Amino acid sequence: MNKKKVLVICGTGVATSTVVMQKLKAFLRDKGIDASLDQSKVSDVLNKADQYDLIISTTTVPPSLQEKVINAVPLLTGIGKEQVFEQIEAKLTS
Repeated sequence: MNKKKVLVICGTGVATSTVVMQKLKAFLRDKGIDASLDQSKVSDVLNKADQYDLIISTTTVPPSLQEKVINAVPLLTGIGKEQVFEQIEAKLTS
């Protein structure tokens, strides 16, 4: 099976995406899921969205990308994070 590619994005590609990246790395390690992770800002995503299997975002993304995107705000707030992790796991193991 090919390693899935995941892009973590936020408005600037610095603050919230870094927090999400750390939580995601720990989750994937705990689950034994091998995925390639990259980090970027939302303005870059249109140019490279087709290179990724999944986009995890803490900001609004263009409608054309919605089906690839999981909203990561619950990973920042802690409210609903289990459901987000379940979605991520489902996308990466299917």
